[in-house]
Amino acid sequence: MAASRTPALDRFLPRLSRAANHSMLWSAAAGGMVLTGRTSARRAAARGLGSIAVTSAVVNLGVKRLVRRPRPSLRRVPAIRHLPVQPLTTSFPSGHAASAAAFIVGVGTERPRVAVALAPLAAAVAYSRVYVGVHYPADVLVGAAIGSGVALLSRLQWPARPRAARTTPPAVDARRLDPNPDGAGLVMVVNRAAGPPLVPDPLDDLRSMLPAATVVEAGGDDDLAAILDDAAGRARILGVSGGDGTATAAAERAVAHDLPLLLIPTGTLNHLARDLRLESSGPALDAVRRGEAVGVDVASLDGRAFLNTAGFGNYAAMLDTRKALENRLGRWPAHVMAVAQALFRARPLEVVVNGEPHRIWTAFVGNCRHEPPGFAPSWRPRLDDGRLDVRLLLGEAPLARLRLILSLLAGRLTQSVSYRRFEATEVSVSTGRSRLRLVRDGETFDGRGDFTIAKLPRRLVVYAPPRPG
Repeated sequence: MAASRTPALDRFLPRLSRAANHSMLWSAAAGGMVLTGRTSARRAAARGLGSIAVTSAVVNLGVKRLVRRPRPSLRRVPAIRHLPVQPLTTSFPSGHAASAAAFIVGVGTERPRVAVALAPLAAAVAYSRVYVGVHYPADVLVGAAIGSGVALLSRLQWPARPRAARTTPPAVDARRLDPNPDGAGLVMVVNRAAGPPLVPDPLDDLRSMLPAATVVEAGGDDDLAAILDDAAGRARILGVSGGDGTATAAAERAVAHDLPLLLIPTGTLNHLARDLRLESSGPALDAVRRGEAVGVDVASLDGRAFLNTAGFGNYAAMLDTRKALENRLGRWPAHVMAVAQALFRARPLEVVVNGEPHRIWTAFVGNCRHEPPGFAPSWRPRLDDGRLDVRLLLGEAPLARLRLILSLLAGRLTQSVSYRRFEATEVSVSTGRSRLRLVRDGETFDGRGDFTIAKLPRRLVVYAPPRPG
């Protein structure tokens, strides 16, 4: 390779290698996916960048420190290929190749076609590291294997939704409402603080398809709750653009005022919109014009509504830790650090659940049955089954922490004595404390130490095609 004479590659590959420094190339690719506005693209970007974060830690803080292989000599490599600044770390393995493979395999979990399109670029980045003389071929091959392995192992903690679950809509309670061709009576609250900025702006579609709608924009310093209260009091249709927390706040007002909800997903995860196959604003706006809607269950935790998931125990502490670290580390590195702290520092919580005493690490409660089993549920077969999906991580067995960690790493949590799952229509929880940190739809709050989790008697009506594609 050093002896080859390829003038075209001499100009291109060194620049490509530099573009991949600090994963800037992959961050730009992830940004492009986010800007498409599609939920699946945002999930793919998140999984790709999350895989890079874990891979970088494994390579730079682990393997490179153990295998201190010197860099190759540059004497045999033509000077035109040399990087302006040579790397200072050891050679084995290649961090660039590891990050490239981690990103491509992570993205491929959610968007295989995008991964196929980007794979040649990743291969070129890996090849460039040998071409410019900073790595041996084995460094690149092992780095790519490590990155691919980390991305594949991430599926144990964050399972990918099977193709059948992606393409088959969940069963829903179909409703017929009056067609509304211009959006009359719709008050649309836009939470600009939720999620990344989107191009094109989804409100452009709203203004063109439903010109009679009233739009109210809320910024980071505005009181979203007060704005939603005002909107619900004067609307015939309550609309909201934001993430899961915004959707939950709007759902509370919509149920209380008996209003249908128009949901345009612009957050990071968008659980309900994802389950309804509302990947963008178009299907929801079309549903308003045609009068198509569905009824979905709403549950409550200590008197506060939630649409997707709730929890208590160390789950709340983990989310608080992640939010405290996000601004400094980024979302996914902060998530990894928060999970690690929860695993190694957490203490079990003494709790009575439906009359049975337990010592638990954390508790997850899903609004309707979630799949797959374990502590990384990804989808719901139904949105109106009237059930609560309760999952407990128990700290009762000998060596409970070690058992839990090993079962999580091996992907065998559901077979562990530290895991229990059951379904119920109502769950009573008692801790003997006056206050307890609780979680609903990714947002933490201080609730009572003794509380109830139950279904609300009235379903939320959401504009969506009954059988979206």
